[in-house]
Amino acid sequence: MKRRPLLAFAVIWVIGSSAACLYDGWRLYLTVAGLILLLLVVCQWVRAGHLYTCCMLFSLVVSGIYWEWYDTANVSDFESVLTEDETVDRIPVIADGIISSPVEVDGDRADFKVNLQQAELILSKPSAEAMSPANSDDNTMLKTDDIVMVQVKLLDQVELESARQWQRGDRVQLSGELQKPGEARNFGGFDYLQYLRTQKIHWMLKVKGADQAKVTSPDKWRTGHILRWNDAVRERLGDKLKQLYGGIHAGFMKGLVIGNQDDLDPDTFMEFSRLGLTHILAISGMHVAVVVGCLIFVCNSLRMTRETSLTVVIWLIPVYVLLTGASPSIVRAGMMGVIGLYAAKRRMLKDGLHILSVAALVMLLWNPYFLLNVSFQLSFIVTAGIMIFVPKLMSLLTFLPRWLAGSVGITVVAQLISFPLTIYYFNQVSLISVFANLLLVPVISMVVLPMGMVSLLLSWVWMRGAGWIAAVTEWINEINFRIVDFMSSSSAFMTLWPSPSLAWILCYYFVLYFLLTFLKKRSDVREEQQRGSDDDTVPLEERLSRGIRANTPDPSGMLPLADQLASALRWRGFLRASDYVEQYASRTAIILLSGTMVILLINGYQSPEPGRGTGLVQFLDVGQGDSILVTTPEGKHILVDGGGTVNFRKEKDAWKERKAPFEVGAKVVVPLLKKRGVHQIDYMLITHGDQDHIGGLLAVLEEIPVKAVVFNGTLAQSASFQQLMLSAIKQKIPIYQAGADRGIWELGKDTTIQFLSPVFPDKGESAEALPFMKDQNHVSLVFILEMNGIRFLFTGDTDQAAEQKILLHLEEQSVSGAGSSRDTAGGDENWIDVMKVAHHGSKTSTSAIWLDAWKPKSAVISAGVNNMYGHPHPDVVDRLEQSPSLIYQTNLHGEIQMRVKNGNIETRTKLP
Repeated sequence: MKRRPLLAFAVIWVIGSSAACLYDGWRLYLTVAGLILLLLVVCQWVRAGHLYTCCMLFSLVVSGIYWEWYDTANVSDFESVLTEDETVDRIPVIADGIISSPVEVDGDRADFKVNLQQAELILSKPSAEAMSPANSDDNTMLKTDDIVMVQVKLLDQVELESARQWQRGDRVQLSGELQKPGEARNFGGFDYLQYLRTQKIHWMLKVKGADQAKVTSPDKWRTGHILRWNDAVRERLGDKLKQLYGGIHAGFMKGLVIGNQDDLDPDTFMEFSRLGLTHILAISGMHVAVVVGCLIFVCNSLRMTRETSLTVVIWLIPVYVLLTGASPSIVRAGMMGVIGLYAAKRRMLKDGLHILSVAALVMLLWNPYFLLNVSFQLSFIVTAGIMIFVPKLMSLLTFLPRWLAGSVGITVVAQLISFPLTIYYFNQVSLISVFANLLLVPVISMVVLPMGMVSLLLSWVWMRGAGWIAAVTEWINEINFRIVDFMSSSSAFMTLWPSPSLAWILCYYFVLYFLLTFLKKRSDVREEQQRGSDDDTVPLEERLSRGIRANTPDPSGMLPLADQLASALRWRGFLRASDYVEQYASRTAIILLSGTMVILLINGYQSPEPGRGTGLVQFLDVGQGDSILVTTPEGKHILVDGGGTVNFRKEKDAWKERKAPFEVGAKVVVPLLKKRGVHQIDYMLITHGDQDHIGGLLAVLEEIPVKAVVFNGTLAQSASFQQLMLSAIKQKIPIYQAGADRGIWELGKDTTIQFLSPVFPDKGESAEALPFMKDQNHVSLVFILEMNGIRFLFTGDTDQAAEQKILLHLEEQSVSGAGSSRDTAGGDENWIDVMKVAHHGSKTSTSAIWLDAWKPKSAVISAGVNNMYGHPHPDVVDRLEQSPSLIYQTNLHGEIQMRVKNGNIETRTKLP
């Protein structure tokens, strides 16, 4: 680092910005003070000069101050006109501005950003008269330059065609409602509010109908016209690729060549994602390298001078960055390309890490929030890792041919460096990812990508020739897709990891650096020994040169005492003793570091335990639906339902269907399970076959191993239920029928399940083993989970008639409170600590008799925010309050977690 001051400056700038991002108040002051002391110690240890030390201190302090200033200034102008008494959930508004992003039309919705110029807020109760600009007595006019995310709900296909004509740079007047973006409603869930805030967007403007969006073309030229022209060019290039390539190839080639992933097949993307190949579709350094190579080849073919060729390429790289979408990864690659080529043109001494440092500093000065961007993090860390670690790894790959060793070294290092961030953000890694990258990346980057670019360029002058190239490219793609499908189809190679802590990530990189350094050092010593002949015949000059090399400070700075001892022995001619010390020290360090790495990986792979002897019940917020994850004290995972997206769309409204519709299982449940380190589901309990309970379970079956499925013993007629069961059968997962006659299931020393419903008829009354039931609510699984002395009653969507049947059955069988020695104050054996309120709080469930029978201390209602059914019903809430029960609602509190230990419950909610 001392030899690369610019790299040290950039690294410390990142550390200072990160500290300011992670902490505030006194924690920030203590962190910065500790970092300053640590920096002073390091500078003293490496004997850095005063100027160097002052520059590093400047980087640390100024970066933190700059982040704080930038973040503090990131506020909305609307906050100044809103008081604490104002309701800010929905504010009617009439706003004027300029469209500042491409307009994405998907199904019945158009999304785009607008740079506002002025907005008229209606802070009183909205009415048709109040929404009129002429009636502005209760309105507040505000001049603003806020950026808002606009969502226009399209009402018919005519509006769909109209929205497709809107472009960046158009003037627009919008009448709609300002809303706050949705915040994370589950622990560890995606926070859309914070995501938009890093783009300086604080509000969403929702518009109903394209007639409420009056769009006009710009009346004069602005700098934004460059981006408008760029959007048009990207769209035309995409249309050309659609003409050349058919089916899924069109979306794949659009993503590969111009970075437009709008038409990329979701299944193809998922298969690439499982193998760690999505970086191929993210325009980055690989693409820039191919483009630069092609441009230099063309310039040389035109007999341009070296300086002229480099100048042309330098000017064309920014154009390519714009045409491919200007994501952080391509901006980084483009900046490094421009700086590197300029240094080559001036014949200046260039260093890859210095160029990377300049690119990082420029981007972070332009927008500090880049630091939170996943693409930015992966791009810079992997690039730096390749520069630092590949030379260390190459000495270990001397047994391979040189051309293969380079590919293997880069691929292995890229996987090792990206591993912590991959499991932090995506929580899965394929064990055959390295092999998949080695096999497919060279083909796609060196064959498919250049052929795609050539076919695109050729199509403007010779469509038939471009079609021939496209046909060959599609044939190669078909082979690649089959390989990807085959390699990703087996779940045996897929590993699921919980998101690690920052300390774990730093320890991983620390151990990896030193481990590779010592492996390289030992390899170099062995190579030197093999090259040398008998020590007695070594000339004096060679001995002296070895001694001089040994006394040269080791850049790695590892094991200084061992290095000094080896140097002293070598200087005095004890070469064998010197080599022995070096080998012994390196061997010991390698063993210790390897052991540490194994411990780190084992620790990182294990699921975060709620605590020794502690159970955890997590009521996930899946909108209008149910999904509960139970972790027993023994570490078993039980998933009760999986939520689901209900679709009432008719055939005539097929045009409203989106390319990738939101599915709560794939977007919410599966990511949360992976993030929490759930490697397998021991029991998947399906309370009944309604879509809002089973819709998300198919995604769980496809992504996470399931050991057993338990359902209510009846068949639903929905396609979702049949698909779910067929998937379980195809995977050979045992399926069990549960009911009131199944007794008590022992799931562990301190965990039991007693099923109360459905109540099956006596044998002989019905010959049909698995009947079809249209009313699935009536036959919902109802069961008591007892864990660590705490009893939870799960009710599905059971109705009042089923509630009465359950109570009657319990009375007849005299099994009320069976298996427990705890009595209530009134002497009743019926007692429940927590009740999951049936049917999301519908008035058709949770009768007064039911509540009186169980007397729950706490009640949890799983319902969606502003759901169309009005759940929970006020009568149910009143009955719960009179019972009395402490009420938790996912629509108000988000996810609800209950930690159970020694007969006590500790509850926390995501939202206050």
